Amino acid sequence: MATLLPPPKRQKVYHGVPAPEPEPPKASPHIVVQFVNEEDGQPLAPAVNLPANVSREGLEAIVNKLNTKDEDPVPFAFHISLSADATTPGAPTRIAISKSIEEDVLSHPSHAFTPEDVFVVHCAPQAVFKVRPATRCSSTLSGHTSPILCASFSPTGNLLATGSGDCNARLWDLFTETPSHVLSGHKGWVLCVEWEAMERKLATGGHDGHVRLWDPKTGKPIGDALKGHTKWVTSLSWEPIHLNPSAPRLASSSKDGTVRVWSTLTRRCEYTLGGHTASVNVVRWGGGGLNGKGVLYTASSDRTVRIWDAERGRPLHTLKDHAHWVTTLTLNTDFVLRTGPFDHLGKKTTSDSEAQSLALKRYNALVATAGELLITGSDDHTLFLWSLFPSHTASADASAAAAERGGKLKPLARLTGHQRQVSHVAFSPDGRWAASAAWDNSVRVWDGRTGKFVATLRGHVAAVYRLAWSADSRLLVSASKDSTLKIWDLKTYKLKTDLPGHTDEVYCVDFVADKLVSGGRDRTVKIWKN
Repeated sequence: MATLLPPPKRQKVYHGVPAPEPEPPKASPHIVVQFVNEEDGQPLAPAVNLPANVSREGLEAIVNKLNTKDEDPVPFAFHISLSADATTPGAPTRIAISKSIEEDVLSHPSHAFTPEDVFVVHCAPQAVFKVRPATRCSSTLSGHTSPILCASFSPTGNLLATGSGDCNARLWDLFTETPSHVLSGHKGWVLCVEWEAMERKLATGGHDGHVRLWDPKTGKPIGDALKGHTKWVTSLSWEPIHLNPSAPRLASSSKDGTVRVWSTLTRRCEYTLGGHTASVNVVRWGGGGLNGKGVLYTASSDRTVRIWDAERGRPLHTLKDHAHWVTTLTLNTDFVLRTGPFDHLGKKTTSDSEAQSLALKRYNALVATAGELLITGSDDHTLFLWSLFPSHTASADASAAAAERGGKLKPLARLTGHQRQVSHVAFSPDGRWAASAAWDNSVRVWDGRTGKFVATLRGHVAAVYRLAWSADSRLLVSASKDSTLKIWDLKTYKLKTDLPGHTDEVYCVDFVADKLVSGGRDRTVKIWKN
């Protein structure tokens, strides 16, 4: 029997009109690309000739092939800087490559590039782990009877502490997302909660001027309150683990214009830093300093930022560049100091000395490139970026220049653009970015090394109060008076996810692993996850 062939395929017909011929793919122009290191601008490899439609993943593979220094492949983020005349004021100053150079750069509305140009692509190595953006509220925890004023995850991310206007702090278990302990003892609002970086103690500061220490495992107070401040406590900061792993000291700043440093062993005030003539709004305990013994940074309503030697409490510098109250400050080492020896691998440390060496290793890896940087934000609508202790690997020019000016330190950059008071500024965990939130409803992203403006994130319809970064520095979340949280995508500088759910202003937000927590005026703690 002869083989029967199937009948020929019927041609598709749309309302009696045959389908058009498929278009041949457009030829993509070939372009010359020069990959450079984002930190120092050094070329990673000689310039290469590529088709413009090579995907971002393809570019990553090419850079990893050409760059022989790293053994394992590293994820990279790529961007091309726009020249000053090509950017419209207020628009992003760089184009992030998220699809391909052809789609992102050649078809960019500014038309600043043609296929004839040499494309200088800046490569920034990214974290090797990825945080999933939260998309839903996984639990709403009630318990506080007044607005929630502060929230902070523990360094390992297993516990959460919140402080509220009902004079209580509360501990929450994040595995089960249930309340674990109520910490009652303050006689006034609990204004700040701060975890020791080894998660052995929790400190709270109150409107009653007292600082209290708690054991997070049992929820019991460790001794009585630390008394001494005559007005309320505005912020707390622990001594970094790589300086003092067994019994770190605690610094507290207050509305009374002083900063007190407490020994947790003797429960006494070791020394008091006077010198500010108005409320001290923020204190931060930095890990660097002149001899690596630590420094205290304090920002005050007397318009100054003061730097103190943490060992004995002597003043080192006074920075007087702001024209109004200095309300917020951030260090590029904040995240590393806060998490101490705990990194994304989650392995446990067995001894204090091991924790110290791990914490020191993480700290040194971060400050190796630029040293410990500081950004201060003020009610004069501006921010300043300072490098007070250039890293030992950096050139000696900065310190020589400072000596020439009689020790007067100049800021590296003045970050202008906000139209109203700056409410919060935060460095990303890897120190490459800084973000600032203000009462003008916007969030601005800056380059963390140079202070150059990168982009404005618009979307909130009321003042933005707080910011938090994900551990991989790829996501930024903002909390606002408009009762929403917003997660921003730093590839496109657009909104990634909007998290409505609170019924009133959101005062605090924190980010750990894949979880977000927020609290505010509606008296509920919300946990968000992917």
